[in-house]
Amino acid sequence: MKKSTVLIFAFALLSITMISCHKGRNTLVNSWKVTNVEVKKPLTDSIKNVILSKGNLTFTKDGKVTGYLDSELNGTFALYKAGKSLIIKDEVGTPYPFASTIEKDQLILDGEEMKLTLDKK
Repeated sequence: MKKSTVLIFAFALLSITMISCHKGRNTLVNSWKVTNVEVKKPLTDSIKNVILSKGNLTFTKDGKVTGYLDSELNGTFALYKAGKSLIIKDEVGTPYPFASTIEKDQLILDGEEMKLTLDKK
């Protein structure tokens, strides 16, 4: 009897966690264009201009992300804390953590080196 109660509780907790993660993921899945860059660490104007002119990210339902920031990106992503935390991993698995704000038509990624504002394409 005790094992079945623990099993039911574990299943309920897992279900709640999965629902909260997918809620943010469904909002994030789309193509986004960089519209603003706020630098926190020294960054050349040419790199900032490249990010503004070419910067884009596309997130897919299967957890993949592609696009361009200061170079081509082809990696994976994971959302945590009900969509408030986003980790992007590049091709070699290097993690880039961001505090994220996901709205209907805007995505804000606040990282260690810069804060990016992206609009839905």
